[in-house]
Amino acid sequence: MPQKLKLFRKRSELIRAMHFYRRNLPHIEAFNATYFVTFRVWRYPYLPPGARSIALHHCLFENGRRVELHACVIMPTHVHLLFTALEDERGYPFSLAAIMKGIKGASARNINKRLGRKGQLWQDESFDRIMRAGEFQDKLEYIVANPINAGLAKRAGQYQWVWLQKIAQAGVPVPQESTPNVSKSL
Repeated sequence: MPQKLKLFRKRSELIRAMHFYRRNLPHIEAFNATYFVTFRVWRYPYLPPGARSIALHHCLFENGRRVELHACVIMPTHVHLLFTALEDERGYPFSLAAIMKGIKGASARNINKRLGRKGQLWQDESFDRIMRAGEFQDKLEYIVANPINAGLAKRAGQYQWVWLQKIAQAGVPVPQESTPNVSKSL
């Protein structure tokens, strides 16, 4: 059961404490946080190319609506996302649960429709981590390298289900020391 957000008054500003909730895994949410999230298919051997395209479309659909998407990759058995939660009309960040429900729910409906099946597509839980300074670059490079390491591509840019935000389009500050250079380690 999610705990309520606690609000504190300090110098005429509302400062929100970190939000923590647990299902089977713990989930921590923080204001203006950048998240690395992984979710997997459930009882399905792999996502065929058309299904990966649908999943990518739904991740990109949320970009600029509930999240500032920095990068994502749709692998045959799982998805990695790197994003910052945006704020709603009241100034509160969209919850991680709402963001993931939007992506996983809509993509599951459309993928199931395409594959002619019904039922659960994604595992209930997602693995999420708030990025600390210095981790953003590592996770960005991990997303780019994931299809190469899995043998699905020979070089960066060859796998069609990887998406990277152009640095000039970044509207939300991310916790990093320098501009991402994904070619550095590849």
